[in-house]
Amino acid sequence: MLELRGVVKSFGNLRAVDGVDLSIASNRITGVIGPNGAGKTTLFNLIAGSLTPDAGEIVFAGERIGGLSPDRIFQHGLARTFQIPRPFPRMTVLENTMLVPLRQAGERFWTNWWQPGLVAREEKAGRERATEVLSFCGLGGHLDHLAGTLSGGQQKLLELARVLMIDPKMILLDEPAAGVNPTLMETLVEKILALHAQGVTFLLIEHNMDLVMRICRPIVVMAAGKVIFQGDPDEIQRHPEVLDAYLGHAAA
Repeated sequence: MLELRGVVKSFGNLRAVDGVDLSIASNRITGVIGPNGAGKTTLFNLIAGSLTPDAGEIVFAGERIGGLSPDRIFQHGLARTFQIPRPFPRMTVLENTMLVPLRQAGERFWTNWWQPGLVAREEKAGRERATEVLSFCGLGGHLDHLAGTLSGGQQKLLELARVLMIDPKMILLDEPAAGVNPTLMETLVEKILALHAQGVTFLLIEHNMDLVMRICRPIVVMAAGKVIFQGDPDEIQRHPEVLDAYLGHAAA
């Protein structure tokens, strides 16, 4: 579903991503691990369109997306969440979710005058869909709460609900376990596994190794901007280069 071919991204003299070749199969939960400074977040930003590759190709579902803007990549069905959630804090949970669908008729002010029925129908459908995905994510009782009042774990569930508004083919999760209490972490894992069972592909960055070993097949290991190994949890735990990277010798 996702292919990276010789992808490079430099910041001055630092090659944060150094010639990465990677193939992500559909309907998998693939984990990306590595020490701090390995290039994991830069890789995510390149895939999601926040950064443009200096060299190489990124292909999603058969189409080149390297260098496209984040909104155009989002339209292709590739969505992401962030390590630090980014809701609109003074909008309600429901409003945060309803604003996600692209090209809504009500975004054009003249449509509100000339086609109010169309706007009303779209808003009704959007409200119903938002209510459905928020209930799925365990936030059905928080629809009218301001997003800024949610806990960190609940905000991560809200981020997941927002990306589900477009029925994504693939979701990039940036450290979903960071700052989440164990109870909400189990809820988030449950939702990831349920969506995976429905055919959604996941690529996630995570430092919580228990979580990675539990749900990710395969696991990709990065160090110093390169992919140094890819395999199943048992292989990862035995591989000498992976162990070396986590002892700090391969980390930059």
